[in-house]
Amino acid sequence: MLLVYTHKITPRVKYVFKHICTRILGLPVTFTTTIEEFIAHDSLKISYTKQPLSHEIFIRSNELLFEQGLNDVDINIQDWENTKGFFSTGEKSVLPYDIFAASFYLLSRYEEYLPHVKDAYGRFTPEESIAYKHGFLKQPIVDVWAYKFKSILQENYPDFEFETKKYQVKPVIDIPEAFRFKQKGLMRSIGGTLNELVTFKFKSLYVRFSVLFGLKRDPFDTFKYILNKQKQSDFKFVFFFLIGDYSTYDKNINVNKTKFVSLIKQVSDYSIVGLKASFFAISNFKILKKEKDKMEAVINTSLLASRNSFSKLNLPESYRNLVELEVPEDYTMGFVNHIGFRAGTCTPFFFYDLDYEVQTPLKVYPYNLLDYALLKNNSLLDKKRVLNQIIKEIKQVNGCFVPIFHNYTFSDMDRWKGFKELFNIIIESPNDA
Repeated sequence: MLLVYTHKITPRVKYVFKHICTRILGLPVTFTTTIEEFIAHDSLKISYTKQPLSHEIFIRSNELLFEQGLNDVDINIQDWENTKGFFSTGEKSVLPYDIFAASFYLLSRYEEYLPHVKDAYGRFTPEESIAYKHGFLKQPIVDVWAYKFKSILQENYPDFEFETKKYQVKPVIDIPEAFRFKQKGLMRSIGGTLNELVTFKFKSLYVRFSVLFGLKRDPFDTFKYILNKQKQSDFKFVFFFLIGDYSTYDKNINVNKTKFVSLIKQVSDYSIVGLKASFFAISNFKILKKEKDKMEAVINTSLLASRNSFSKLNLPESYRNLVELEVPEDYTMGFVNHIGFRAGTCTPFFFYDLDYEVQTPLKVYPYNLLDYALLKNNSLLDKKRVLNQIIKEIKQVNGCFVPIFHNYTFSDMDRWKGFKELFNIIIESPNDA
């Protein structure tokens, strides 16, 4: 048990110390504002305040964890050994930067509450983040800082035995469109056929009619392959099905179609099934609730996880809606076209509501890679190199790797050539740990 002395115990202090100490390092932590209690404690202890009490492990605190709401935060990012640091602490502190305040800034997504330029879908872009601007987006910096802190504790308490956490993989299968041609209904099939004729897409037209006449498997119907991979794995995949109404943004199968429902039920027998919230559900609580209720009726159990279409997050509203609907997990935190760590960590964390200054029950699983981000690399060799690099970064801190692949990624479409091999590297990576 680590005892932390501080001049004031705030929700922010408790939140970030528990993430770094307990979730990353497996170390229980408690807090005190009483000097006598701190002195009497005969195990791991540090002081986190403005001045050291004596010769204890002391980390000089930044004001951020003792404030409320949003304020102007002065951030000066500097090189620090193999990483970066901000919120410098001064000479007396055992760490040159206040990793707890800095971690809180990243985990709470403080910067996403501040004015920023959004993209065409209304999303926070990587280019707006300090991680991208200062070159640490591809490093799980919060976890790296945590291990620097662990080294300090080990130096001072050499006999203390820390828990050892293991590297994990949590593959996500995103299904915005379960079938390319099947189950679309007469009008959509006619519309698609006319479009292919007008745009001279004769190859697509040939595949369409081969599928509709039962001569070929639908190119997006790769579920047999994925479920076989699931059966060979020791860990559960998480499938996110889009069941929202047809719209400009969402073009999945109608959830009343028997074959679509039976597919979802079949997948739920082997894996975790979550809800891919439709584009309009992201900003409309009633639509989101309706989609949640529909999904629970299909899988016949409570919804465990959610993920937003287009990885769009409106903070704090998106997460508050999930909290209100008692959805325990979210998998939206990440960037579509950039590999890395949007919240600075590869350890699942709880959403902290900056407006209410409270840690919520919603557990956020930040994803580190979406298949589209790998398309930037032309050759399969380059894709493998980039993939192995992100796996290496996560393994170094015994983190949780959350990659997102789509059902159509496993098709024979040209752009996805070699992605089955990439997926195999991911699901076999725990065996190499």
